[in-house]
Amino acid sequence: QVQIVESGGGLVQPGGSLRLSCAASGVVFRIYDMGWYRQAPGKQRELVARITSGGSINYANSVKGRFTISRDNAKKTVFLSMNSLKPEDTAVYYCNAGNPKSRNDYWGQGTQVTVSS
Repeated sequence: QVQIVESGGGLVQPGGSLRLSCAASGVVFRIYDMGWYRQAPGKQRELVARITSGGSINYANSVKGRFTISRDNAKKTVFLSMNSLKPEDTAVYYCNAGNPKSRNDYWGQGTQVTVSS
């Protein structure tokens, strides 16, 4: 059974930092591309950051220079370090595991990030 579980969300003041974690089980983690997406109220879900199985990384323009994605294949976990947070970063953050060869695609339940004073 595949499980994708996010953690680390919460309430933070503007300019603050958070680190999100996403633990995967039931998949061969090292062959999956991992991504963080977010969805704000009334908006579509958007890609925040993605790291492929080979380590290639891309970020949304809105988070470049502030967010860092990384993965630990031994722990089957992907991280999103978020610095200099802004109110517009407020959203539910979702973790995605995707295998481009098999086209298997899995989502977590999401973790709420709220940036507010």
